[in-house]
Amino acid sequence: MTPNIDDGPAPEQGAFRVIPRSQHSLSRKSISTGALRVLYRLHEAGFRACLVGGAVRDLLLGNRPKDFDVATNATPEQVRTLFRNCRLIGRRFRLAHVVFGREIVEVATFRGSSDDGSGDRHLVDGRLVRDNVYGTIEEDAVRRDFTVNALYYDIADFCVLDAIGGMEDLQRRELRLIGDPQQRYREDPVRMLRAARLAGKLGFSIEAATAAPFAALGSLLDEASPARLFDESLKLFLGGYGLASFHALERYGLLDRVFPATARALRGEHAALFRVLVEQTLRNTDERVRADKPVTPAFLFAALLWEPVRAQTRAAIEAGTEPLAAWAQASARVLGEQSRHVAIPRRFTLAIEEIWEMQPRFLQRTRKRVFRLLEHPRFRAAYDFLVMRGAESPEIAELAAWWTQAQALSHEELSQQLAGAPAAASEGVAKAPAKRKRTRRRRKAKAASAAPVAEGGE
Repeated sequence: MTPNIDDGPAPEQGAFRVIPRSQHSLSRKSISTGALRVLYRLHEAGFRACLVGGAVRDLLLGNRPKDFDVATNATPEQVRTLFRNCRLIGRRFRLAHVVFGREIVEVATFRGSSDDGSGDRHLVDGRLVRDNVYGTIEEDAVRRDFTVNALYYDIADFCVLDAIGGMEDLQRRELRLIGDPQQRYREDPVRMLRAARLAGKLGFSIEAATAAPFAALGSLLDEASPARLFDESLKLFLGGYGLASFHALERYGLLDRVFPATARALRGEHAALFRVLVEQTLRNTDERVRADKPVTPAFLFAALLWEPVRAQTRAAIEAGTEPLAAWAQASARVLGEQSRHVAIPRRFTLAIEEIWEMQPRFLQRTRKRVFRLLEHPRFRAAYDFLVMRGAESPEIAELAAWWTQAQALSHEELSQQLAGAPAAASEGVAKAPAKRKRTRRRRKAKAASAAPVAEGGE
């Protein structure tokens, strides 16, 4: 659904077009109870209060927002005096969070365009590292990132305010950056990833001038905080639109900047099969998120980096490295390289390593190994990963089917099936060498007749 408004030229930046309630589809019935309480209390206290950003955008498109953000001319400290259930957060951007049970309504003060010395703005090499300069709603609009995110719903008269032509861009289904793209990306390179994510989520195209600097400025992402890029990766891939976001990263050349090993593998020898695994994992993750089922970043990252770690493991084994050591070394190298771009927390890298290292163990179908693997705390994730790998070959698909059946059998039934079963050759794991038969050497007569060492002697 797209907003129905009168055609006409887009306003100049900072000059609001007022779209009355009769000409837009946004209704208070679609706004959360918590957000409405914040809007009304601020308004009743004499402050201007508007719903803003993604919530307005999504409601006008007929979608259900995940979060509701409020913009106001009240300072964070003034917001806190109105709500006992309020806490102030943030250093780069000072914000107020008003908590209503499980819902958190984020309240931001209108940002200003210029600092007269009373505010707190700091840039480093053109990057905005702190910005707490307050201003008017008109200034706030031009400070936002994309035009479709610079729409305001004013609780005073239920109008939608558009200063940058965002309504027209909603109708065109196009993402357009506000201001000079080069400057805006230098201020915050992560805006490039945000553009790809929103394009994927909304099914929008990215305006040519907005996408043009990606090639030249993509390297700025190398200087972004790896911890922040991890958070952005979760938004990209665990928000219910992971597959579309992944395709957008590829299409705009940004995958190489955040997941370089993945991008290289998708151009490599086994690219086709690897793509099947990655896309199926993202598709399944999207389905689970939309069904409100739990997901884990470990499984997702294990899939995104599977081909790089497997290729390095094979190369190491061919060079003579013992298989288990080869897996461990390859895992450390691949995760080490990735963490220089996206800082994956240790609790997830441990799970990723276990998922990888359990894959060759699935081929060891002896009774002792099977029951040991079934009892492993990471078995379910590793098994699900094996099922996902089924497209690699008929052998892997058969292996996944066998383990599916094994879980349905009772302990006794599985024991009988495994009785006398030979160990299968395993992927990347060498067979244990056959034990040599120990033979007892005959003692020479001289040794047999030798006197024993005295008790307590050497």
